[in-house]
Amino acid sequence: MHLTKIVCLGLSHNTAPVALRERISCALPEEHGLLDLVQDGSGHFDALAEIALVSTCNRIELYAVVDAPATNARQLLVDYLASIHPVAPDSFDDYLYFYRGRKVIKHLARVAAGLDSLVLGEPQILGQVNDAYMKAVEAHTIGPVLSALFRSAIRTGKRARTETAISSNPASVSSVAITMAQQYAGNLEGQEVLIVGLGEMGQLALNALRKRKIDNIALANRSRERAEKLAARWNGRTYGLNQLPQALAAADTVICATAAPHTVIDAATVQTAMAQRNGRPLVIIDIAVPRDVEPDVSNVPGVHLFDIDELQENLDEALAARQQEIPRVEAIIAEEIKSLEAEIRALTIKPVIVDLRQKAEAIRQRELERTLRFLGDDVDAETVKHVQHLSRSLVNKLLHEPTNRLREKATNGQATDYEATVRDLFDLNPPTKD
Repeated sequence: MHLTKIVCLGLSHNTAPVALRERISCALPEEHGLLDLVQDGSGHFDALAEIALVSTCNRIELYAVVDAPATNARQLLVDYLASIHPVAPDSFDDYLYFYRGRKVIKHLARVAAGLDSLVLGEPQILGQVNDAYMKAVEAHTIGPVLSALFRSAIRTGKRARTETAISSNPASVSSVAITMAQQYAGNLEGQEVLIVGLGEMGQLALNALRKRKIDNIALANRSRERAEKLAARWNGRTYGLNQLPQALAAADTVICATAAPHTVIDAATVQTAMAQRNGRPLVIIDIAVPRDVEPDVSNVPGVHLFDIDELQENLDEALAARQQEIPRVEAIIAEEIKSLEAEIRALTIKPVIVDLRQKAEAIRQRELERTLRFLGDDVDAETVKHVQHLSRSLVNKLLHEPTNRLREKATNGQATDYEATVRDLFDLNPPTKD
């Protein structure tokens, strides 16, 4: 298979604002296969041989193996993205990037290694890439090529974290949010910090605060019981989301991180809370995608509101140590790309190897049956066993060296010529499209 059949279409924090990303936040249904998901009766998506979706707070990316020219492949993936999400293509088309061939391999490797994240080296993305791979496997939309691509990227991410310090220095979104809060609200140890939402991002923020010995933490969550269970560790206050006006009135800094598909804090709620604060300022940091806080909240006097895009401006100092590790990570990526390209080229020759061995096995079976008929009914089971072993051993030994040489030629870019030669010499049928 030629590398140019591997394509990627996506948008991320590098190309699209949070307002757009939150509208297209989506996930590939696990219970459906490719044909069930996009079947429209027209055969429009027949060129999609394999497909996988990486969907996180900060990126939506489709990876596919497409039997179509570059321009057609891009449009096909745009159509596919539109088919799994109700957002009109003309609202996001200008923010998309499209990669093909080796650029796809390098891009996914950089994503898994944390080099393309909002926060350089952040560790969560590796798990998200792995989850995307497993969902595609469960949905039966992934084949040998994308499997090799994702396994290579996951391996790259693991090596980056164990062989370099790209993820060693604290520089997560939560950590940066706390740093920003301290810049605007002062020392948090003497203030109340309210965390709204206790999903993955909320718990990361909670852990980051606890590591800094900040114990005056209040929790607000849709399930108050869950908040109470966590807050019991330090006797913290808890609220339901219906108690946000009271929670906001008591807090000095708020970190919002729910997984709600809509905003949970509006300007009216904040104005109500501010009226009870006797002029105390309020810092609100919204790290959720979709956003938890309406943008109009920034117009409320005394409120400092920041969303996830604004955190990027405060990362430079925290990321200095990680920046120094980039060359080492890039070297790992280069090694893994080289290995993956050889693996993908080897996949090209696999069908002819399979066909060659199947034909050899068919010949072995026929000749074995003829030999056993010739030997007659008196032949004992032990002799049959030895003859079986002899025939299999002969086939395996005869094909061992040619098989290895074919794989070697494939990794050197000579697969097409050698496949044609072997099929001609052994009268093997050409491979089907499937």
